[in-house]
Amino acid sequence: MEYSKKILVTGGAGFIGSHLIDLLVKTYREYLIINFDKLTYAGNLENLKGVEQSPNYCFIKGDITDRAALTKVFEDYGVTDVIHLAAESHVDRSIDAPQSFVETNVLGTLQLLAVCRQFWEGQAGHLFYHVSTDEVYGTLGETGLFKETTAYDPRSPYSASKASSDHLVRAYFHTYELPVVISNCSNNYGPRQFPEKLIPLMINNIKHEKKLPVYGDGQYTRDWLWVEDHALAIDLIFHRGVVGQTYNIGGNNEWKNIDLVQRLCDICDELLGRPAGTSRQLISFVKDRPGHDRRYAIDSGKIQRELNWSPTVAPEIGLRMTAKWYLEQEEWLESITSGAYREYYEKQYGS
Repeated sequence: MEYSKKILVTGGAGFIGSHLIDLLVKTYREYLIINFDKLTYAGNLENLKGVEQSPNYCFIKGDITDRAALTKVFEDYGVTDVIHLAAESHVDRSIDAPQSFVETNVLGTLQLLAVCRQFWEGQAGHLFYHVSTDEVYGTLGETGLFKETTAYDPRSPYSASKASSDHLVRAYFHTYELPVVISNCSNNYGPRQFPEKLIPLMINNIKHEKKLPVYGDGQYTRDWLWVEDHALAIDLIFHRGVVGQTYNIGGNNEWKNIDLVQRLCDICDELLGRPAGTSRQLISFVKDRPGHDRRYAIDSGKIQRELNWSPTVAPEIGLRMTAKWYLEQEEWLESITSGAYREYYEKQYGS
């Protein structure tokens, strides 16, 4: 079959990437979706069981820092577009090992941009879509929202590496006229997220009656975005976004960490048939993370006005669906929380 687009999705075996590939493969049979993923600890091909036999999907194991591997994919498949999600993404890990974040997030993005320029220069009909984070903007006080025009002020090695990659993408647009778009999203949640992240970590610990570690005073605030809503937003921006523009994607769903953890306790107690309040007793305040940003909140007005996108899943429904999924996925959790991750988890949070 001759495909109208051949889209390279980097990091497609990860949390957001797998949901995006699900959507693209099932919606656009006329597109070939090429999943390029290194399969580090957070990448899992089990996430893509629903599409792995689809004729318009293929997987290639590879590292975005490997210029030769990227070049081969472009040569073999005639890549027309890139949606770039591959990244080291956990703030705590970036504090422990910042170099790997610079190597993947900055140098890997640079290699990918360079290969796109090599193959697309002087041609029309291509797009480099860079998926980024709201953490590049730094921190907010009790009021205010991040806008696309908010000045960058990254506070962690992770957010600094993502800010650097954002700047590189814009530089390739202005210097080399590479067609790009960027989106910056708030915290994603939903099924298939690696359980180092707050929500799946808490659900897993509640299930196994382990301590629920909450940083500092628990008043840190985040905006939470249902992962499938994020995938829909990426789809819209890819097809209808204006080249050279940035779009902020948020869930309009702010929670203080302690309030979110308490709500997850109550939902899980109900789903597990435990007496109300049981799991709240597992909450344990722990030493704060260095450079911890106090509050993130996204103004999604631009994507709502220009592309008619808005979140579709209400917070209470999303949290309940997420908790139910993790509580039922014992085998999935066990398979990905073994080996190196278990060692990391026990070092961070205890056995």
